[in-house]
Amino acid sequence: MGPGSLGGAAGPGSSGARGFTYLGLLVTVAVMGILLAVVGEVVATTARRDREEQLLWVGHQYRSAIARYWNQRRTYPQALQDLLGSAPDDPVLVRYIRRLYPDPMTDAVDWVLLPAPSGGIMGVASSSSRAPLKTAHFDDADKAFEDASTYGDWKFVFQPAMLRLLRP
Repeated sequence: MGPGSLGGAAGPGSSGARGFTYLGLLVTVAVMGILLAVVGEVVATTARRDREEQLLWVGHQYRSAIARYWNQRRTYPQALQDLLGSAPDDPVLVRYIRRLYPDPMTDAVDWVLLPAPSGGIMGVASSSSRAPLKTAHFDDADKAFEDASTYGDWKFVFQPAMLRLLRP
């Protein structure tokens, strides 16, 4: 067979072209893998920041509910369920919180309950031991969070002296 026939050996330099194409394909796949890893990291960090914001919101809801409970009864709730409504024998149903929110960092209602000195629950904290991304620019009531090494150190505590900080 002659050099122009289709069934014969490949022409000179064609194995080098195939090697170059294969190398180019490997580089393209490697670059795509790196880009996908970077995008995955950005997405994961963004999702974690969203969960942090949610943790702050939910923690504030619990702190405010405990404050409303304390303002009405001058005692702390004995359980988180006490915040869902007043006792059946009370003349008016009072809800201090709409529902028991899960911890956004663990996605479960597994809050660490912070006991009050006189009994009851004076606050909640996340059960997560991960290090927070947010370390500055907290509200006045949350200034102690700047020194936190874990989400569990973000303690959403109500003390009667805090009433002035919680009012808008």
